[in-house]
Amino acid sequence: MLKGISGLITPDLIKILMEMGHSDEIVIADGNFPAASHALRLVRCDGHGIPELLEAILPLFPLDVYVDRPVSLMAVTPGDAVETPIWVKYREIVSRYHPVDDSDPFEEVERFAFYDRAKQAYAIVSTGEKALYANVILKKGVVIQAP
Repeated sequence: MLKGISGLITPDLIKILMEMGHSDEIVIADGNFPAASHALRLVRCDGHGIPELLEAILPLFPLDVYVDRPVSLMAVTPGDAVETPIWVKYREIVSRYHPVDDSDPFEEVERFAFYDRAKQAYAIVSTGEKALYANVILKKGVVIQAP
């Protein structure tokens, strides 16, 4: 255990977050996502939801301020009547840890394009999240030291 770091952050996850560099991406995947077959590096966080993991990760993880949309969501497939209330939670969480100007830091990525990006991501965190279309990609930024 470490002081100031959530117990949800496993040793494997902290290692991955520390290894990642500027513009590397990490996928936080819901329970339905084919994480094992898509991951270059897989971190298991079974039993945890994505909002609670975002709350644990984002105080440690700078989002990229040099891109318009450092957070990507898997878009709902056209014709699918699924609602995505979890996205509202994501927006609330991200706004607490990422400087938000007038632009929206979120983009929606078509399902198969999302899978392609996930295969290229630095790592995929597999969760027990049950909400549909709950997958999210975070693009890492830089830590800016205060003078």
